[in-house]
Amino acid sequence: MEKPFSTLQVEINQLQSGEATLNKSLKSHTTWRIGGPAKLFYEPTSIEGLVEALRLINKRQVPWFVLGKGSNVLIPDDGINGVVIKLGDHLASLKQEDELVTVEAGFSLIKLAGMMCKKGYAGLEFAGGIPGTVGGGVFMNAGAHKSDMSSIVTKALVLYKDGSVTWLDHSELGFAYRTSTLQSAGGICLAAQLKLRRDDPVKLKESLQRHKAYRKKTQPWKDPCCGSVFRNPLPHYAGQLIEQAGLRGFTIGGAKISEKHGNFIVNTGDASSNDILKLITYVQKEINNCYGISLDTEVAYIDEAQLQTTS
Repeated sequence: MEKPFSTLQVEINQLQSGEATLNKSLKSHTTWRIGGPAKLFYEPTSIEGLVEALRLINKRQVPWFVLGKGSNVLIPDDGINGVVIKLGDHLASLKQEDELVTVEAGFSLIKLAGMMCKKGYAGLEFAGGIPGTVGGGVFMNAGAHKSDMSSIVTKALVLYKDGSVTWLDHSELGFAYRTSTLQSAGGICLAAQLKLRRDDPVKLKESLQRHKAYRKKTQPWKDPCCGSVFRNPLPHYAGQLIEQAGLRGFTIGGAKISEKHGNFIVNTGDASSNDILKLITYVQKEINNCYGISLDTEVAYIDEAQLQTTS
């Protein structure tokens, strides 16, 4: 199976739009700092290059997966038997026309929130503590502090697994709690147009600082973690249920439920992907036993079933 990947590496690198690397460890590309290598790791430098690379990937019938900041994924210990396409800092251009901001998928949400608040544009304050990208934020409808991406996204440029590219407006994106139509359709958000509003930069900075201070006080932001592990089974909150069940600090291997927040699992230093999976399963069973409530994960485990193919 190595030959298709080595051949594909050469073909993608000939596009001269980013670098493709064989057998690259993914630990440094996930916020959990967990995961084995990708058979082929590709970080495009242009949307056009990515579209052409995907054409080559599909032609070779090689499975693939798109990664942003790696904050909502769990990579298997033995890695990804496919191509990992990293949408990062090389795909992060920004164009602003007053209240309309068009930004590519790799742009950091935290960085964008700080930049817009400083310039006096409101709407992104909720994202000041979300360690993800614009593309991942649209895909997941990321949110915090009673707001989310659906409140500011007017349209998104989407690449489908068959190679087609199109703009979808807000109504076509099907936003709901921590989801969008991109998840069911297998679409990649390449860029998004955001509608912000003018406001006092001083007030916005204060709001952003409050959100950051709250995050530092209530979440294990210094420890390797993925963000919230479970979706809130509204009207309940996953973190509260886990804490009420007495599971704060519960540990399996190197994986531990945070002492600060029940909906966070931290890597204490040597956690494996399997440790995390065992702890997730344990929490789900305990919450179901205690409250009769099923907890669904917000984090995605990237097994073979999660990889995209054209078939």
